[in-house]
Amino acid sequence: MSKVLREGTSFSQREVVDLLVEFSTFKDRVIKKFKELSRELEGKPNEHELWVNLYLVSSDYYEESAIRKAKQETLLQKTS
Repeated sequence: MSKVLREGTSFSQREVVDLLVEFSTFKDRVIKKFKELSRELEGKPNEHELWVNLYLVSSDYYEESAIRKAKQETLLQKTS
């Protein structure tokens, strides 16, 4: 996103709201996942599992955003 802002591209209010909603839902999922992890790892010194689960959460987010971006590109191609 910082690259887009540096190029001078502007965002509509709807795009900004959509971005904030997307980030908020991602943040909520990460918080929920870490709460689950903290309960699982309570009393266990297993840092490896924590990093593996963090990787899984971030890769899930990346896959979702890639799918969403592909759908948007498909819709744009169909409309033009």
